Amino acid sequence: MDIVYIEGLTGQTVIGIDRSELHAPQPVRMSLAIGVPSIRACVTDRIEDTVNYAAVREAIHGLLASHGVQLLEALAERIAQTIIADFGAHWVRVTLAKPAKFDDVEAVGVVIERRRIVEDRHGAAVSLAWIGRGYVPE
Repeated sequence: MDIVYIEGLTGQTVIGIDRSELHAPQPVRMSLAIGVPSIRACVTDRIEDTVNYAAVREAIHGLLASHGVQLLEALAERIAQTIIADFGAHWVRVTLAKPAKFDDVEAVGVVIERRRIVEDRHGAAVSLAWIGRGYVPE
C-alpha cells in the first residue's frame, strides 16, 4: 500500500450547530492520507499514474464551499467518499478540525478512516482489508 498525503490543508466553511457558526465561514484544518495499492508513478514518473494532490486540494475547497452539512463528522465522511469515488483511493484517513472553536482549546475535531467497498460477482460487499495488510490500520 502506498500513501499520498496532504497535511495541514486549511480552508473556510460554514459548519456547526451553534447559531453563531451558521452564518459566517470559519477556519477548518485537515490532513488526508490516501492509500492506493501501488503508485505506478514511482516507475513511470507520470502524474496520471498517481493521486494528484493538487486536484484533491481543489476538490476539497469546492466541497468546503458547497457541502451543506452541520457536523464535522458528516463533512469528514463526504471528504472521504469524494476521495474514494473521484481519486481511486482504496483507503483514506481524514483528520478534520476546527482550530478556533474554544478559547482554551487548540482544536476540536474528528478522525475517520474508510475503505473502498467492492462487490463480488453476486453483489455481496467485499472488503479490501487484505490490501496492504500491516500498513493500513485494521
